[in-house]
Amino acid sequence: MSGPDVAKTPGGGAPGKEGKDSVTNGHAEGEANPFAEYMWMENEEEYNRQVEEELLEQEFLERCFQEMLDEEDQDWFIPARDLPPGVGQLQQQLNGLSVNDNADDIVRKSSLNPEAKEFVPGVKY
Repeated sequence: MSGPDVAKTPGGGAPGKEGKDSVTNGHAEGEANPFAEYMWMENEEEYNRQVEEELLEQEFLERCFQEMLDEEDQDWFIPARDLPPGVGQLQQQLNGLSVNDNADDIVRKSSLNPEAKEFVPGVKY
């Protein structure tokens, strides 16, 4: 396109025509830097170093946290993990037992002598 056709296209022709600023590379002159979002690439090495430091710090914190959890697990007594397998069954049976609420009735109906000496196996009285 050349000549009169250029004047008819948007952004073409004389500056200030139709009340608009001239356009360069698809951006108005008063507009902020069109490459602002890519300016970090100017210092790419510094940016890479910062990102790598952040990643290493995050990895270090995760390792420390995991070590802390492992130490805590070792310090705590967990029956399922720390007791032999047969003890778990005994524990379930013990959990099923309950104390009878009518213990006073049993004591009143008992025929045992409360004044009797304590029984000690192997000792003759």
